[in-house]
Amino acid sequence: MASAVAVADADSAALADGLLARVAGGDEQAFEALYRLASARLLGIAMRVLGDRAEAEDVLQDAFVAIWGKAAQFDARRAGAMTWLGTIVRNRAIDRLRAMPSPALRAPVELTETIADAGPTPAAEADAHSDRVRLDDCLGRLEPRGQTLIRTAFFEGATYDELATRTGSPLGSVKSWIRRGLLQLRECLDR
Repeated sequence: MASAVAVADADSAALADGLLARVAGGDEQAFEALYRLASARLLGIAMRVLGDRAEAEDVLQDAFVAIWGKAAQFDARRAGAMTWLGTIVRNRAIDRLRAMPSPALRAPVELTETIADAGPTPAAEADAHSDRVRLDDCLGRLEPRGQTLIRTAFFEGATYDELATRTGSPLGSVKSWIRRGLLQLRECLDR
C-alpha cells in the first residue's frame, strides 16, 4: 500500500512539473488542471501556517494568481513543481500572518471582557496622581538646597560625587543635606 502511495505521489509530481511548464506558456487548461491537482495540498500548507480556513483560502487564491504570473520562472533543475508551489503558498501565508493584527485585536467582541487590560485602572491613576501631588507638596516644604539635591539625585540619577562637584560643596555635606532632606520628606509623607 505504501508503495502505491509513493508511486501516486511521484506521478502527481511529474504531472505537476509538466503542467507548470504548460502554464508558463499561457495554457489555461493546464492551469486549471494544476489547480485541481495541487490546491488541496497547498491549502493544507496555508492552513498549518494561518490556522484559519478563510485566511488560508485567500492566501491560496493570491498564490495561484502569483503562480500564473511567475510560472515561467520555475526551474525544474532547482526544485520540483510541488516544492516550488508549496514555497510560494507558505511565503504568502507567512506574509499574511505578519500583516494580521495581534490575536487580542482579532478576538470576537464577546471575549473583550476576558482580555486583561494592561493599563492602570482609573482608581490606580487617581492614587498615583494623589501621591504625586503629596510628594510635590512635601518636596516644596524642604529647604531649597535639600530640595534641589534630592530632585537632581532621584530624577536625574546624579551620584553624591557628581552633586558635590556641581555644587562645589564637600561630599560629606552633600550626603548630610540629602539624608536630612529625605528624613523630612518621609516625615511629611507619613502624616
